[in-house]
Amino acid sequence: MQAKICRTSPLKQKTDCLILGVFEKDFSTPLLKELDTQLQNTLTKARRAGEFAGKPGETLLLRPLGTLPAARIVLTGLGTRRNCTAGQLRKAAATAIGQLRKSKLRTLSCALSLLDLPNTPLADRIRATAEGLLLAGYRFDRYQTGEDARQETSPETISLLVNTPAEQTLAAREIANTRNLVRGVFLARDLVNEPGNIKSPAFLAEQARSIAEETGMRCEIMGRDTLREEGMGALLGVAQGSAREPFLITLEYQGGGAGEAPVALVGKGVVFDAGGISLKPAEKMDEMKMDMAGAAAVLGTMLTAALLELPINLVGVVPAVENMPSGTAIRPGDILTSLSGQTIEVLNTDAEGRMILADALTYVKRFEPRQVIDLATLTGACIIALGHHATAVLGNDERLIEALRKAGDQSGERLWPLPLWDEYDEQIKSSVADIKNTGGRPAGAITAAAFLGRFTKGMQWAHLDVAGTAWRSAASPDGPAGGTGVGVRLLTDFLRQQSLRS
Repeated sequence: MQAKICRTSPLKQKTDCLILGVFEKDFSTPLLKELDTQLQNTLTKARRAGEFAGKPGETLLLRPLGTLPAARIVLTGLGTRRNCTAGQLRKAAATAIGQLRKSKLRTLSCALSLLDLPNTPLADRIRATAEGLLLAGYRFDRYQTGEDARQETSPETISLLVNTPAEQTLAAREIANTRNLVRGVFLARDLVNEPGNIKSPAFLAEQARSIAEETGMRCEIMGRDTLREEGMGALLGVAQGSAREPFLITLEYQGGGAGEAPVALVGKGVVFDAGGISLKPAEKMDEMKMDMAGAAAVLGTMLTAALLELPINLVGVVPAVENMPSGTAIRPGDILTSLSGQTIEVLNTDAEGRMILADALTYVKRFEPRQVIDLATLTGACIIALGHHATAVLGNDERLIEALRKAGDQSGERLWPLPLWDEYDEQIKSSVADIKNTGGRPAGAITAAAFLGRFTKGMQWAHLDVAGTAWRSAASPDGPAGGTGVGVRLLTDFLRQQSLRS
């Protein structure tokens, strides 16, 4: 899909479809008045009939039939002007694309970023609009061979409309940056959506190598023998039930100054999670190919950071394993020795993500990071607490948590904090080892984070539980069912802000 910038009046733009934004109960703008006149009061009639009021999520498809250069016009609702944000532009652009998925358009033009929003600079409006348009075009259809796979298509060319040459220059820059960002999101979505028979730990390692080759990053892949020499007993314990070799994947991006402490990103990479001996129910087990969404977010973010040439140093660490039941799998009651030297009593082999992260978080200390952020589809309890609308954030540094929450609000990948009080640590104390890998049902998302906290002493650390946001069972405006790529836009926005403070 090609993205262009056009400096022209929206109603003079020749295109297969023109997207215009409409504020709720505000049809009196000069542009809409002219449109209504050209279409013989069609808009007025639709409003009076209750077909379209400009509410968020509403769309209205109009066909000018030769009265305007555009073959179609999609009006997309934005809600009230006072409450409209860049995030609403993103959703509105994606919603409009959804209306057109089966129209097989060659060209599409969008005027959403021309709208004046309170406290929202033009660059933010352009970026949000471009994100919505591009994200909505994602498809994972590489394994579909029939005609149905070609029913939904994306336009060949998308044009954003601007008013002045200066705006044209700004838009060109923002669209280029957005395309790089969306590429990282699409990589993360693709990795999550890949089936388990393809997506082995070695497959993730190959993806990291490809990123490194393209961007010039340093890449290190540790296999089973090296992991054993290092002493990563927790990671190896989880992996020992699978015939597939585990790996610890490390990418290093040097965009900041020499010697500048990096930000470390750690992503859970369980490529398929059957639960081990504590076997999961058969229903929806197929979705457990998404249990490496944290790893996908880290790889997608590392790619995006390099493509955007962010002036910051980064380390991305992915412990990649498969959690399977077999004669060699760990058992409930086993005790593992982690890289940190702490011993872990395994009460439930399906609480495996925290164990591989324990070794990864210990390992990342050798890079002396200034901040550490881990992402993991860690607990079903997080979905019970927050549903599928927000990612849980916990940690030991309130400034880091607040910076991540701000990035979440700006990117549309919202975070909500949960407490991490000392009392929760009591739930994970073991009577036969240093720590046990589950604290029971009460506060399951919090005690999982408390477990990770045992391996982050001395570091500024935040934990993102993306269990409820990494996968969707039904299509949404910005993409189909499946992997969401959550974390890439959030972390990219966070890293942008951190690089400005460096």
